[in-house]
Amino acid sequence: MTSPVSGTGLVETLRWLCEIPSFTGEEGPIADALAARLGKSKLASPVRRYGHSLVVPVSRGSGGPQVALVGHTDVVRTSHDGPVRIEGDKLYGPGASDMKSGLALMLAVLEQDRPLCDKLDVTLVFYAREEGPYLENELGPVLEQDAELRAVDLAVCLEPSDNRLSLGASGSIHAALHFEGKTAHSARPWQGENAIHKAGPLLTELAQRAPRESVIDGLLYRTVTSVTLAEGGRGRNVVPDRFTLNLNHRFAPDTSLAEAQAELEALVAGRAVLEWRDLSPAALPHASHPLVVALQESGVAGVEPKQAWTDVARFAEAGIAAVNFGPGVNAQAHQRNEWTSLTQLAEGRMILARWLARIGG
Repeated sequence: MTSPVSGTGLVETLRWLCEIPSFTGEEGPIADALAARLGKSKLASPVRRYGHSLVVPVSRGSGGPQVALVGHTDVVRTSHDGPVRIEGDKLYGPGASDMKSGLALMLAVLEQDRPLCDKLDVTLVFYAREEGPYLENELGPVLEQDAELRAVDLAVCLEPSDNRLSLGASGSIHAALHFEGKTAHSARPWQGENAIHKAGPLLTELAQRAPRESVIDGLLYRTVTSVTLAEGGRGRNVVPDRFTLNLNHRFAPDTSLAEAQAELEALVAGRAVLEWRDLSPAALPHASHPLVVALQESGVAGVEPKQAWTDVARFAEAGIAAVNFGPGVNAQAHQRNEWTSLTQLAEGRMILARWLARIGG
């Protein structure tokens, strides 16, 4: 493994991050390594640690905007044909795109572009378990416990976005639909009640359900509902008495979590037992926020609505404006032999530097 102090360049930092295994639930080693590395840098006050998550006060007392640069340290477990390596413009490694390229920019702000923070109050947040269930994500407890973090004016989540500014976040609900029936021999189905067949009308409705469009701050979001998993059956010759669907509902930022749940309850209309499994709220885009406008004017590759859920929504729950912007290659997230573009990484650093200079001017 490359030593964390042997190279200070952006590419060396990304390689170092990718060489530290940090699958979801196994973030202890990367938290330890980051804490050791951060301890060698000039900080406004010591690093605050919550579990395997770190809050890093870079600069304080500026009187300028208070901003947080935020990234998760965990990666999805994928397979790779070989070690972390560079081939041309691509760096291959676990989490190279999602989102250790974003973490590399955060470290570059502290270690290479620190003077840009002098007229700002800048906080870095490295947190664990983003790729797992909503309730296990450590950013939630961090926001609950760290009062200073809750006071920031804007949080920038450096999720992979190809250096585009992704505004807002769609909410996401996962719900289990349990259809109940009665077993029978498949030669005499009239003696039972087929739970799989009972799901047919609802499945037909979902197949015909068109996306619902919402335009917010000039950005188009789509509310969509999909069945993503199905489980049922006792045997090839048994009429099933139970059938379960996983329903994933993605809803636009103009809809509250409670409203989205009510919509699903109306859709199911008592035809199945509804069990809430994962409830993640949406977030508004904040397109006119002065700090967001400044980021847009700092050379981002484009502006788009975030048709997915990110922790921008968790900040929204805490009353904090937040956006997505990161150098990672979005299409590479969670891929086998994941890679990211080094050119895009360097461009992301320049955009972030221009933004910090602009809002600290």
